[in-house]
Amino acid sequence: MNSNGNIAAHLLVLNGKKNWDKWVKQMKVIFGFQDVLEIVSNGIEALPENPTNVQRNAHKEAKKKDCKALFYIHQCVDNKVFEKIADSDSFKDAWDTLVKYFSGDDKVKKIRLQSFRRQYELLQMKKEEKIEDYFSYVLAITNQMKICGETLSDKSVMEKIMRTLPSQFDHLVITIEESKDLNEVKIEELQGALEAHEMKINGRKEEKDEEQALLARFKQEESKKELWNKKKGKKSSEAW
Repeated sequence: MNSNGNIAAHLLVLNGKKNWDKWVKQMKVIFGFQDVLEIVSNGIEALPENPTNVQRNAHKEAKKKDCKALFYIHQCVDNKVFEKIADSDSFKDAWDTLVKYFSGDDKVKKIRLQSFRRQYELLQMKKEEKIEDYFSYVLAITNQMKICGETLSDKSVMEKIMRTLPSQFDHLVITIEESKDLNEVKIEELQGALEAHEMKINGRKEEKDEEQALLARFKQEESKKELWNKKKGKKSSEAW
């Protein structure tokens, strides 16, 4: 989609419950960028009796913003979803319809939250796993937990991550715990520090692997020379 607002051509399209949570976040950013978030949040106030020209103009502007927000919803849903809001003549009507269909009730959210909590409790980074991948996985779970109503601070998430890292990160974790106040550290800063340490570990491993490969080739060459010398010596004795 190309619009006057220069929105990127490929936006996430709502196709059901599977991508609802991510879609909602995207739409809120778009509404903020297009300066319609106030209308999205508060709706359109009805005109009072005998409105003034100022009130009429403000209401007209609000209606334009409402249509703009509704337009973006239309652009970001698939055909099946569109049929559910095709008759909606205001943003609020369309949005409330989508929430009813896709957000799930409190009971469903509680069940989902229990599932995500179990995944969170069992978190443990594998030795062969990369820091970047592990952070992405942890943040995906915690974001889903927050959507379902859980309250998680960045500090508690970082503490969880540091407790579940492989042993090769122990020294760095201890250093961070002793020298940093996690209330003042951002998650991306922790990730950056751990990735830098990961690069050092991998660099040393590559050097060690290279040394072992060189040693193996040297031993192989020595064995070949020894075998060749033995054969040469045997031929010399047979000639005598």
